[in-house]
Order: sequence, then C-alpha cells, then structure tokens
Amino acid sequence: MKQFLLLTFKILFLTALIAVVLDFLYTAVYLQSSNRGKIEYVYNSKARNYDVVILGSSRANNHFVAPMFEDKGLKTFNFGMSGSHLFEASLLLKLMVERKYSIKNLILETDLNLSNEKRDNGVSSHFLPFLHDSKIIKNHFSGEEDFKSLYYVPFYRYIAFDSKIGFRELYKTIKKEPTAYLAHLGYYPLGKKKGNMKNDIRGLKPLKNKYYEEIKQICAANNINLIAVMTPMCTNTKGLNYFEKVNKIYPEIHNYESAVEGDEYFSSCGHMNDTGARKFTAIIISHFFN
Repeated sequence: MKQFLLLTFKILFLTALIAVVLDFLYTAVYLQSSNRGKIEYVYNSKARNYDVVILGSSRANNHFVAPMFEDKGLKTFNFGMSGSHLFEASLLLKLMVERKYSIKNLILETDLNLSNEKRDNGVSSHFLPFLHDSKIIKNHFSGEEDFKSLYYVPFYRYIAFDSKIGFRELYKTIKKEPTAYLAHLGYYPLGKKKGNMKNDIRGLKPLKNKYYEEIKQICAANNINLIAVMTPMCTNTKGLNYFEKVNKIYPEIHNYESAVEGDEYFSSCGHMNDTGARKFTAIIISHFFN
C-alpha cells in the first residue's frame, strides 16, 4: 500500500511538473508572436499612432474598409474580430491604452453585441496565453466562472481551448505562418456569394451593457473621440425595431441600420459584401471625416 501511494504521488508530481513546463513553453512562444491574429498583434506591440481605430464583431471586421480611410490620409486599422462580443472589444482597447497607443477616433460597432455581456470563448481564448503576464487580462477575466481553473491550474487553458491555442496553433506560431486577419489593415472583405438572406432578431434585447460603459469611460479618460455606430442589415430581417430599442437606451449611438439597402450589397443578412462595405464606409467617412 505504501509503495502504491508513493507511485501515485510520483505520477501526480510528474504530471504537475510537465504541465508547468508545457505552460511555460507555450506562453513563451505566444509572447513572441505578432503576425497571427489581432490580439497578439496588439499585445506584443509598442506605442502606435492611429487617426482611426475600429472595434467590434464581424459586423465591424467586414463592414469598415480601412484602406478607404487611409486614402483620405487617416492612419487606420480595423481591429474588429469575427464572433467577438463587447467583452473582447473592451479588453483589447484596455491593452492598447496600456501600450500607449495614440488614438484620435474610435469607431465602435455597437448593435447586436449590446444584447449580451458574455465572452466569446473562441475569440477570448486568444487572450489566455497572457493571463499570467498581464494584470489587465487577469482582472478582466476574474469574474468568469472558470477563472480559477484557467488561472491556477497549469496548462489547463491550453487543453480547454486546444482548437484555438493548442498544439496546432503553437506549431503555426513557431513557423510564423501568416493569416488573413492582418491583411487589408484588418478589414476582411466578403464576396458576393449569398449566404442566409433571412434573419430573425426579435429575441434580442439590448442591455445597459457594462462593457460598452467601460469603453465609453476609457475613451473619455484618454481623450479618444468615440463614434458608436449600428451597421446595416438586410431588409428581410425580422425585428428591426431592435435598433430603435438601442437608441432608447443609448441615444448617442448612430443608427446606420438602413444606410445600405439591396440584397446585391449583402453576403448574408447580417454582413455586407465588399461592394456594400465600400458604399457604407464612404458614408461613414463623409459624415464624420469630411
């Protein structure tokens, strides 16, 4: 029995030691990465100067053509991330401020993402390699139900989100394989191939969202001009009065839901194709940067 307990202890100790070593090695690799995704691109950067920074979900990533701002002489990058919520947008902005980014204007896509205060597991997992390295990331995740497991159990976060930050992503990071996320100044154009051209958002309810409130506070404290906008959806969408409900809570958010109409401008009901995005971006530039 004594030998069995001793063997069990040795196995557990060895497992824990391997987990600690792997955690250290994975983290060390990600701390050197800056060409795979937008989160690492910001985290492993120093002070940058921007006239326009764009944040939000895919409805920012696919809708704001950053090179069109550059053509007007405005230093711009689209940091919108497909699938992300305001949880991730707020955290990314905090990291930019910590790195002494000079940002004159922040365009924030603020519409459907107001309806929840949850994190997106897929997108937020890319912050996790830096969980022990950054107090800002630690504090931002501290209210999450799985925070203790993510923070205190060595290598757990890499196992739990293996498909996002596990061995395959580690290998590609070591090989410095580029992605499309940083191309076109962060803007990701969609083609004309039609996806779902019907949508129903009647079940969504905009909230007095704490992460939007955080973003407003950060902008006010750092002299950043916040331009919060709602972006277009196709006319087949049921529940378009959602956007009116948003303005009842937040009158300062500019409603551009119907700024671009016609199925020929949409790749799916909630996402414009490149033609639609360019038409929409031209409207935004004319209204705010003429």
